[in-house]
Amino acid sequence: QKWLGASRIGWLFVGPNLVVIGIFTFLPIVINLVYAVTGGVNLLPTQRPFTGLENFSILLECRDYSDLQSCRTDIFWRSIFNTMKFSVIQVALMLFFSLVTALVLNRKIIGRGFWRGVFFYPVLLSPVVVALIWKWLLQSQGVFNAGLVALGSQPMDWLLDRHWAFFWVVVVSIWAHMGFYTLILLAGLQAIPKDVYEAAEMDAAPPFRVLRRITLPLLMPNLIVVLVLVMIRAVQSFDEVFVLTGGGPGSATTFIVQYIYQTGFAEQIHLYGLAAAASLILAAGLMALTLAQLRLSKASEAGKVKK
Repeated sequence: QKWLGASRIGWLFVGPNLVVIGIFTFLPIVINLVYAVTGGVNLLPTQRPFTGLENFSILLECRDYSDLQSCRTDIFWRSIFNTMKFSVIQVALMLFFSLVTALVLNRKIIGRGFWRGVFFYPVLLSPVVVALIWKWLLQSQGVFNAGLVALGSQPMDWLLDRHWAFFWVVVVSIWAHMGFYTLILLAGLQAIPKDVYEAAEMDAAPPFRVLRRITLPLLMPNLIVVLVLVMIRAVQSFDEVFVLTGGGPGSATTFIVQYIYQTGFAEQIHLYGLAAAASLILAAGLMALTLAQLRLSKASEAGKVKK
């Protein structure tokens, strides 16, 4: 402090963290921007010719946006469609089950601490481990089919049928991450003052009205946080789906992050520019969704204040 002065001593402690964040966060963003506006298959940026917005035009070029097969890179649009479909279904179900679970675990039930641990336990597992467990259960010679055969039924192609594969991707995602969002909502429920419920009980308010008029409005900040986190997680889904189905059958469970991975790293010809451009489109979509949700939350809060 004698050498740097009181106003500069803080930078000495923050500096190492800023260096790490700069190297592993901001520098990759800059490099990704460089790849997005350059072409070729070379890895070094200095060996890649400048192409401007050509990579974005390749991804977005379609004769008819209602027909994905008319797009120049139809697998990119297929992955966007699958991601949007997965996000809508998974976010709605995740919010519902997380809220119901939090409401149940907030009540005085037998073994409440045990059940809270049970629901949170899948969050502690690696996504790869989660996918391998469910793949062992759902494969053609897996536990579920063994149970069906034991009951005299025919085995099912759980992961080879496009509809069933998508269904199980949603189920596995909810099972793996619901405990984390339940914990956030549970913390919000426990922060609601008890005297509010006591006043409602004295007025003989029915449970559904208490839920609609007291619990949900006071829990709304936590619900908005959960909504934003669930949406971002759903759009970025990759590891569990990749291990469980590999994006198949066909392209039924190919999401946008898997498209980026396959285009930039898994294919025989590494198209880094297309992968970088797709990642920037994904980032723009995430920012737009987050800003829209935050604006809606502010608008709802402003409406409550006026009332």
